Amino acid sequence: MCGIVGYVGPRTAIDVLVGGLQRLEYRGYDSAGVAVIGEDGSLATHKRAGKLGVLQRDLERQPLPAATTGIGHTRWATHGGPTDANAHPHLGDDGKLALIHNGIIENFAALKDELVDEGAVFTSETDTEVAALLLGREYRRTGDLLTAFRAVVGRLHGAFTLLAVHEDEPGLVVGARRNSPLVVGLGDGEQFLGSDVAAFVEYTRRALAIGQDQIVAIRPEGIELTDFAGRPVEGEEYEVAWDASAAEKGGWSSFMAKEISEEPEALEQTLLGRVHDGLVVLDEIAEGFPDDALRAVDRIVVLGAGTAAYSGLLGKYAIEKWAGVPVEVELAHEFRYRDPVLGPNTLVVSISQSGETMDTLMAVKYAGERGARTLSICNTQGATIARESDAVLYTRAGPEVAVASTKAFTAQVAALYLFGLHLGRVRGVLADEASRALVAELQALPAKLQQVLLQGDEVRQMARQMSDTRSVLFLGRHVGYPVALEGALKLKELAYIHAEGFAAGELKHGPIALIEPGQRVFVIVPSPRDGASLHPKVVSNIQEIRARGAHVLAIAEAGDVAVLPFADEVLRIPLAGTMFEPLLAVAPLQQFAMELAAAKGLDVDQPRNLAKSVTVE
Repeated sequence: MCGIVGYVGPRTAIDVLVGGLQRLEYRGYDSAGVAVIGEDGSLATHKRAGKLGVLQRDLERQPLPAATTGIGHTRWATHGGPTDANAHPHLGDDGKLALIHNGIIENFAALKDELVDEGAVFTSETDTEVAALLLGREYRRTGDLLTAFRAVVGRLHGAFTLLAVHEDEPGLVVGARRNSPLVVGLGDGEQFLGSDVAAFVEYTRRALAIGQDQIVAIRPEGIELTDFAGRPVEGEEYEVAWDASAAEKGGWSSFMAKEISEEPEALEQTLLGRVHDGLVVLDEIAEGFPDDALRAVDRIVVLGAGTAAYSGLLGKYAIEKWAGVPVEVELAHEFRYRDPVLGPNTLVVSISQSGETMDTLMAVKYAGERGARTLSICNTQGATIARESDAVLYTRAGPEVAVASTKAFTAQVAALYLFGLHLGRVRGVLADEASRALVAELQALPAKLQQVLLQGDEVRQMARQMSDTRSVLFLGRHVGYPVALEGALKLKELAYIHAEGFAAGELKHGPIALIEPGQRVFVIVPSPRDGASLHPKVVSNIQEIRARGAHVLAIAEAGDVAVLPFADEVLRIPLAGTMFEPLLAVAPLQQFAMELAAAKGLDVDQPRNLAKSVTVE
């Protein structure tokens, strides 16, 4: 979950490192640090607890020596609290070597005991320092950083990305990855390393994905890529589809505000090139899933965590309706621990914005090992989950920097809908005429979502009036239920208050006991236009909670007057089909969570205790 960056080349290393860390701070912001090999040949480091700005101010007051080789780190604490001592880099070989780490070294205790028995002195509570001291010891034996590095990573268990430099070998950064992301940025006379391409996209859009259990050495003239045993391997080069400006605020008050505004574009990009003659055609998954394989699927399991799981719930409704295949939605971190029944006709669909979510990755590997077919829905090119799956459907939402997901959620739902429409057509369940009508509704969503976002001022005023609220409930039925869950999650993440989402039909089975005078309740109201709609039942739910003193905030479609006598406040969404309403209804809830957090003076982009990409279990 930490952010890492490495650089060798002609530029001023500290500028590259700090710039990269700024774009990676969403991965962790408990502390930050850098290490460079100065022009005088000595290693210089500085690290501080707190957000990156604390380190930056220190470096402005006391600059490190001029250097063209270095590594940088921004931390999300696992072993040891967010202190100066626990911040990375950690040192070895009497301060000549620096190492940074993303992940958890599971066997650190045994290795630490070994080092202590030899007289090693530890200055932190981290598992990372164990790796740094081991590497220093091994370097003294071999006198070669790459050889020593290879010996050390082979002894580590768990999930890790490691970068290291040594003052005796300027112009060299070594890196390794196991179950944790690492990517190379390929430049002319310079090379970069990062846990995400955001670390170096300002300088190059040529990237090379590093595979599982691989080691990379970067020097200005090029890279060397091997497995842990030292055997040469070929990396997968690709071009980053966005530039550095996409990961900048561009005048917005926060990244989250910017990313909510980009949701219509994220939807458009996810649909782009995947509709032909009014029908969905997903050529990019054809190699992994030819039509015969899709027709053989008799069960689908969707895996995700948090927001991704809620997008999966919406996908379940759509896929079952349009393709006639039973769908289960599982929390990825629970999936493999209960010995699920899988077979060759089971399709496991994983959802991850980063494509590096550790519990989802391990679940995908588990599914593949047991003979299931795997498809990933991912927003990051070259990500591990995508490469571990039989096929990938990229969402094309562009970089999402704010920790709380917004545009990635809507793009994930759109991708699941595209897959459901494609599957329904291939299996002969969905006639072309019906499919074209659904596709047309899907293509109309970006413009409708743009209309929804125009209510931002109204949502802001509502949030400011509720800035002292300590509890908010969210109710929905059918496709409104996942929206209620997502609305509650956003409020918990950003405003740090009690928030829960319920299926409205569950009210009388227990949750209605939570209703007391003044209790704020958001209700996602379905359209009354469908004769089979749940609209009357949801209105009845509203009446039940109003009778007990609830303050009702309804999300309802334009023209729905039946809800007016029972709602205290109403936010409108344009007319849309049942399956498409959630993509419109979720946006005001995202805006509300953001505005309530802002009204409380909280950091909406970097909420406490959270990081964007969960790369440890």
